[in-house]
Amino acid sequence: MARFDIFDTIDSLRQTGAPFCVATVLRTADATSAKAGAKAAVTEDGEVIGHLGGACVGRAVRQAATAALREGAPRIIRVKPSDTVVTLTDPDGAELYKSGCPSGGTVDVLIEPYTQPPQLVIFGDTPISRALAAHASLAGFRLAVPAEARHAPEGARRFEGDITALGVAARDFVVVASQGNGDLAALRAALESPAARVSMVASRRKAEALKAKLRAAGLPEARLATLKSPAGLDLGGVDPHEIALSVLAEIVTWRNSALTPQEEAPENEKRA
Repeated sequence: MARFDIFDTIDSLRQTGAPFCVATVLRTADATSAKAGAKAAVTEDGEVIGHLGGACVGRAVRQAATAALREGAPRIIRVKPSDTVVTLTDPDGAELYKSGCPSGGTVDVLIEPYTQPPQLVIFGDTPISRALAAHASLAGFRLAVPAEARHAPEGARRFEGDITALGVAARDFVVVASQGNGDLAALRAALESPAARVSMVASRRKAEALKAKLRAAGLPEARLATLKSPAGLDLGGVDPHEIALSVLAEIVTWRNSALTPQEEAPENEKRA
């Protein structure tokens, strides 16, 4: 039987694209079966792959991993005997979990969530769309571009109009940069996706005209409200790379913000 290697397991989980956590024992005190440096992977459904110690540690790790994935932030937990836990955290900031295991030891565990970077779907094969793809690739986004797109970054996925197969999620971003070539169809596909953020490289007037057509065709107002146009922050750029940089800067701002498109509507309206 091949020797178990947690790093092989971590790599395999990364390839699936599903979120998971890596749990590492940082320190132990008193009697415990856990050993400093031990690692395990914790899947989204709570499976612990690897050995971190007894059942009490496993329960605490599963609970903390669920919270870490939900919040997207690492955390340090401390599993201590039940009769010594009187607060939610220790003075050093470690989150406390009660242990009923007979060993009576204390275990500190680092929980690190892993999720794939957000996906950026770009409609259009234009100087701006190509520049945006290049910038986004350097910024670590997963990319999807039209099948006909030229000079796409290595690893970018290709699609033929319909983006359903890409598995777009609410946390992903869609940019319509078709600039006169199939704008309405591209915008419809973008707005019919689950992405919470859709932007379009176009004037406000053009975007409103396209939205009116989609509204008349029955597209829900809630989806139309997710559109931001003109796309990008107002950096005053005129070169395709400058415009692409402004679009990516806006996307990075969104990625790091908890605000919804509706909450940002008053700010969007400042740009004509």
